[in-house]
Order: sequence, then C-alpha cells, then structure tokens
Amino acid sequence: MKTAVCSGSFDPITLGHLDIIRRAAACFDRVYVCVVPNAEKTNQMFTPEQKLQMVCAAVAEIPNVQAELWPGLLAEFAQRHEATAIVRGVRNASDFDAEYQLAQINRGLCGQPDTIFLPAALEYQYFSSSMAREMIRYHQPLEKYLPAAILPLVREIRKEEK
Repeated sequence: MKTAVCSGSFDPITLGHLDIIRRAAACFDRVYVCVVPNAEKTNQMFTPEQKLQMVCAAVAEIPNVQAELWPGLLAEFAQRHEATAIVRGVRNASDFDAEYQLAQINRGLCGQPDTIFLPAALEYQYFSSSMAREMIRYHQPLEKYLPAAILPLVREIRKEEK
C-alpha cells in the first residue's frame, strides 16, 4: 500500500490545501493529513484541536484520507505511518525554496520518504491561511477560499471567542 503524508499548520485549512490533499489522494492508496503546531508562527487563530476538527470536516468526503494531530517532527510521523512520500504544495519560488530545505532535512533525519512537490492550482496560487485569518477577523465572505464543510465551524469558534 502506497501511503503519503500531507502536513501543515492549517490555520485554517484552505481550498488550496484541500486541492493538494485531493490530488495526493488520487495518487496514493492512503493519505494522512498531519496537523502540526508550528511554534514559529505566533499569530495562530485556532487551537491545534480546532484545526484538527476543521481538517477532519474538510476531508470527510475523501475515503482514503485521515487526519491526525502530531506534536513532533514530520519525519517521525511519516516513519510511524510507513509513508513512502511527503506531499507538499508550492505556490511560488519562495515556497519551493523553503520546502526544498525541509525536504532535505527530513531526508537527512530518516532517509525516507521522498518529498513530492505539487504546484498550487492557479486559482489558489495567491491565497494563504494568513489571508484567510484576516478575512475571518474582518467578517469577509469565505466561500471562495475555505472548504464549505468548515465554514460553520469557523463561525461557531469565532462566536465562542467573543
């Protein structure tokens, strides 16, 4: 069985993330979505548990995809799940440079798996979770940017925070 891992902080998961996950699911027998808290990112809007809840809702319709929260190194998660690949979406050259460095680190840590880069679909190339958080803060329409399945969760979480 060919297994891949798609990872991210998913603060929140966007349609761009979901597009990469769907494309990975079409190529692999099983895809694990690894929700990793990113200590470097200080302006997180959602807790790790809320992010996992949103990712689970977003991927619920994809039968060979499962999401998990992981507090450690991605390489360890991939090893634990016997993944043959880590799939990363890249929007531009800056993303590629950063992801390439991480791929080399992951390879150095455990020798496998390989990292596969998927270019972002054109319609998602210029949108990020950072932009989504700003749109959420200012109560802007989210339907073009976030999976429909998470919109009620985002609204409920934000309402509870007030």
